Amino acid sequence: MKLRPHFSSTPLIPALALAATLSACSEAPPSEPPPLTEDAMAAIGPEPGTARETLARAVDDIFTAEGVGETRAVLVMREGEIIAERYSAGYDADTRHISWSMAKTVTAALIGLLVSDGKLSLDEPAPVPRWQRTGDARSEITLRHLLQMRSGLEHTEAGSPPYESSEVRMLFLDGRSDMARWAKEQPLEAEPGAKFEYSSNTSVILADIAARALTESDEPEARRKAIADYLHARLFEPLEMTSIVPEFDAAGTFIGGSLMHASARDWARFGEFLRNKGSYKGTQILPRAWAEQMVTPSPASAHYGFQTWLNRKREEAETPHPLFPDRAPDSVFAMIGHMGQYVIVSPEQKLTVVRLGHSNREERVKMLGEVADIFELYP
Repeated sequence: MKLRPHFSSTPLIPALALAATLSACSEAPPSEPPPLTEDAMAAIGPEPGTARETLARAVDDIFTAEGVGETRAVLVMREGEIIAERYSAGYDADTRHISWSMAKTVTAALIGLLVSDGKLSLDEPAPVPRWQRTGDARSEITLRHLLQMRSGLEHTEAGSPPYESSEVRMLFLDGRSDMARWAKEQPLEAEPGAKFEYSSNTSVILADIAARALTESDEPEARRKAIADYLHARLFEPLEMTSIVPEFDAAGTFIGGSLMHASARDWARFGEFLRNKGSYKGTQILPRAWAEQMVTPSPASAHYGFQTWLNRKREEAETPHPLFPDRAPDSVFAMIGHMGQYVIVSPEQKLTVVRLGHSNREERVKMLGEVADIFELYP
């Protein structure tokens, strides 16, 4: 911009300062956030470990901030106690919420129990008969590879168009009647162990392996009963998870990558159980060493363990980080489900945060930032 000669008798610098002051005065003051409702304050416990109004505001933003989608439930636990719990209209503490991929972490715990029982082995070839035929390179896939999403199988989680993705085909199209069979039939696209590729198909293979470890029967009802009884006796009843309901396909395979239903409190219980390294109310339910392996980075991905997301920084990536490594400790880990289901656990801060709802890809980015605000209240 060309400067024009200044003819005023007022010195230049004071004049500029006066103009800046007048300009600042003409600007509207920053708007105050709306007052919190009684419901927003009532959602916060009496001793949350931070200012009640500050936590109430952080929780309220997850429900009301523009562009976060539909939040149905938020529950915060600190040191094993509920310090915040809020639901949107039509939902309450008894409502069962779909897990989507949060079920994968439950599947990892199921496999851990079977390994501890001596029914499965972590680093031997995965017990899938069709892979053990002479000359089949899939025979090199181990249980560890499957747990860490590095089997090398041609499983494309998100395809374009969507109906061509492995997940959609398995869950809803040609694989839906026997999901595990369809997932196991897919060929290799990479050497087993070399490449991380997130895959719901892989979790269903793990669920099928679990069923075969518990029963020799191929009858759907026998398979359903074997897994349901084992999950309830060894995991859900000890954890007092009274609302949880797993789904099965027509072949009796537990849909361990996508479909479980439970209340926000039960999802929080499971998060607390993992925060305490497989222990609940003083009882070691899952071997401590397995719980630690679940949150140990895989060789192929710093932000993934055994069917569990990790808050670890990673090198350049094509997609946004699923958590917030710049805003919380790297020891944070999470169960994450489609459309914004989260159980996020911070062992260092003794926090477990549950958010359940319905948010698209863009909304999840904004919503997750609001969730991160809660963790920043507890340094």
